[in-house]
Amino acid sequence: MRLPVFVALAMAVSAALLTANPPDAKEDLHSDVPKVRAKAAEDLGKDRDSQNIPLLRGLLKDPDRQVRAEAVAAIVNIGTQDSLAPLMEATRDSEPSIQMLAVDGLVNFYYPGYVQTGWTAALKKFGSSVKSRFTETNTLVIDPYIKVSPDVVQALGRVATGGSSMDSRALAARALGILRARDAVPQLIEALRSKDSEVILESLRALEKIGDKSAGPQFAFLLRDLSEPVQVAAVDATGQLQNREAMPVLRELVKTSKKANVRRAALVALAKMPDPADKTLYYTYLADKDRYLRAAAAEGIGRCGDASDVDRLKKAFEAEKSESPRLSMAFALVHLGDLSYIPYLLDALNSTFHRGEARPFLIELARQPQVLAQLYKPLQEGSNDQKKNLAEVVAISGNAQSLPYLDQLSHDPNSEVAQEAIRAAKILRARL
Repeated sequence: MRLPVFVALAMAVSAALLTANPPDAKEDLHSDVPKVRAKAAEDLGKDRDSQNIPLLRGLLKDPDRQVRAEAVAAIVNIGTQDSLAPLMEATRDSEPSIQMLAVDGLVNFYYPGYVQTGWTAALKKFGSSVKSRFTETNTLVIDPYIKVSPDVVQALGRVATGGSSMDSRALAARALGILRARDAVPQLIEALRSKDSEVILESLRALEKIGDKSAGPQFAFLLRDLSEPVQVAAVDATGQLQNREAMPVLRELVKTSKKANVRRAALVALAKMPDPADKTLYYTYLADKDRYLRAAAAEGIGRCGDASDVDRLKKAFEAEKSESPRLSMAFALVHLGDLSYIPYLLDALNSTFHRGEARPFLIELARQPQVLAQLYKPLQEGSNDQKKNLAEVVAISGNAQSLPYLDQLSHDPNSEVAQEAIRAAKILRARL
């Protein structure tokens, strides 16, 4: 997406005016010159004073879109509770770029840093790189104890289904996922009927983050979508939301799809819904030349819960050369009761590349009391990376007995570890 003309003009004018003696910004809000009003909005935003918000809100009706854009950017920059109402109003703007900045500003209130602050940073970000943002892996979510205003969810849901551009609809869908907006599930389901792939992708990812299992059957039609990214995302979400009605289609995709990414995603999804009837399928792919299929097969075997598979998995683990399948096999063996493989998963938490695989495995395994009990010692005595990641594991899968361990970790000499422990304790208390 090209930088909108009004944004480029705003930057050029502001740069030229920086050396001038700035007049009173509040008086300039009433100027007949749009560029002067825009500069006044910028100055008020830099003050970061919530008392300026009513003045800035008045500019949301300005006939000049440059002025409206600067007003929204200023309100985002102020970023207080008082910013929410005018930002929700700005989501109705007919200009897509302004609408998108308002959406990002709403997310930024609940996830500080989502929009980088600075008088034009927000404009530069949303104006010049929105397309590239849709290609980024988006794993952001707010912590579970954060409560989002229903009015904000309603405003974002309205944009997701009726925004002034496909980009603004996709961005709103992404926002709903980040905010875990369960009440917006109907709007996200509606957005899946869009003809635009980005809107569909962001809606699927949002549904996956929200985790409402009732949504799974409502996008089963996308499992055969002609767009590979959409099809893979639909398969991923099907597994995550445990839609067992779709298992026959997933089995067919594993066996017949000519797309490697689709076959991999389908086997991973099946492995999240263990069925002893699929064990023969898992045995077959445990020896496949594709390491991703071997990993998914191991996970499926582990979740089936048959202890007679331990020897098979141990032999596969010893023969395996790739780290990702080995982690999946270690996960499966712990799942089947061999706790001696827990240290292997813990070691992976020290790896920037592999901790993203090991942490979800430990979150799932820690639901077993005997595994959770094994994590308290490394939570206290492990490396800083292990402590931080295990704090998250315990936050999601721990119980009331886990709180003293997190409270103790909150006094860790490493400030990052201590902060992560404090955050984890908040999450756990909210769960309990």
